[in-house]
Amino acid sequence: MAGDPPRDFTLDLPDDCLEIVFHLLGADDRKFCSLVCRRWLKVEAHTRRRLTLDAQSSLSEALPSLIARFDAVSSLSLRCDRLSDSIGDDALDLIARSWPSLARIKLRSCRRVTDLGMSALAAGIPSLRRLSVTSCSFGTAGLDAVLQGCPCLENLSIKGLRGLSNLPHQVVRFAAASSALLSICLNELYNGQCFAPLIAASPNLRTLKIIRCSGEWDSLLKLIAEKVPQIVEIHLEKIQVSDQGLFALSSCPDLEVLRLVKTPECTDAGVIAIAEKCHRIRKIHIDGWRMNLIGDYGLMAIAKGCSELQELVLIGINPTVQSMEVIASSCRGLERLALCGCETIGDAEVACIATKCTAMRKLCIKGCPVTDRGLEALVEGCPNLMKIKLKRCNRVTRQGLDRLMSARGTPLAVSLDAMNLQESDVGMSENGMLESGSEEAVSSRAD
Repeated sequence: MAGDPPRDFTLDLPDDCLEIVFHLLGADDRKFCSLVCRRWLKVEAHTRRRLTLDAQSSLSEALPSLIARFDAVSSLSLRCDRLSDSIGDDALDLIARSWPSLARIKLRSCRRVTDLGMSALAAGIPSLRRLSVTSCSFGTAGLDAVLQGCPCLENLSIKGLRGLSNLPHQVVRFAAASSALLSICLNELYNGQCFAPLIAASPNLRTLKIIRCSGEWDSLLKLIAEKVPQIVEIHLEKIQVSDQGLFALSSCPDLEVLRLVKTPECTDAGVIAIAEKCHRIRKIHIDGWRMNLIGDYGLMAIAKGCSELQELVLIGINPTVQSMEVIASSCRGLERLALCGCETIGDAEVACIATKCTAMRKLCIKGCPVTDRGLEALVEGCPNLMKIKLKRCNRVTRQGLDRLMSARGTPLAVSLDAMNLQESDVGMSENGMLESGSEEAVSSRAD
């Protein structure tokens, strides 16, 4: 009837359907929906799987009500400000007893959590699968408790763990290892080498990341090659590793992903050893730190030995058209290529890529002396190219970009740093393809 009040049709939706709707919403929208009515508040809380809490000491008072409301949480993140007092062992014990089905936990700057709190966590959540720790103060006993009490643990990430730096390197040992461990990430650790027995005793380990950890790491890589030869991904960043470590890794035939980021002691010799034996490599990231120790010889070895290469990222390296031609000819499946800070990447190299990289889908060029002439080669080349990113390429003009985008017969997304263009060029083009700003992502479709 015309005089009847408007009817709320959401009342006809069963809770199961409402849960599906909430799963499709982002975090902010879910929060707004929980304020609509008591029913939505209850249903939204029941469908919440991920929860991030400010882990200051005052959280302990609110924990019981939060636990009662969110009864289906499987991923919990506890983050505290560095200058604030964090929760302690009692709060962690309550969380472990109340949410025994948690599969993932992140602890950041929870400095009051000790080995006792980690032991309580391990005892209460034996099904834990992922643990991430950043800037905490517990030590090896807490980690041992987790490794022993959580046999399903698959992913372990440790960053800036203060409890390790207070102990002599000789006495830091882990008594337990997990056959379920698939990934280990060590970041900014003083005694990171103490994890060597754990890594060696993890027979199913697939991913290892060592980032900004002090000490010498060649011996650990030799141990990995002996004990865990089936490892798939290695990420080495800002650590003391040399060609000897790469020689050892070359005996891992299943290696598919290799990232060498700012490792100044690695040269062409180590890269060649990897390329000659690890033929399954799909992704390679090399940041040469402008040391000029890795160049054409290493890249040509990669091209000849890694025919299945799909992604190649080169930063601070100066390859020439000689190595780029071999890569383009041999790696027919190369889909993603990034060239950043490469002083030798110019128009000839881009033309080579455009002519021979037929599978290329994404191309990124940053800080290279490429001009409009190089972009002209992309008009007919790389038929599968979907996205190109240009940054700090000061010789590229607006007119060159317009010609490229209008001449392509397929859709092309372009991301660029507009601050490099002349002020008179920045603005709206005649066909409305580009707007002003510090960075734009635009797409063009042929008429």
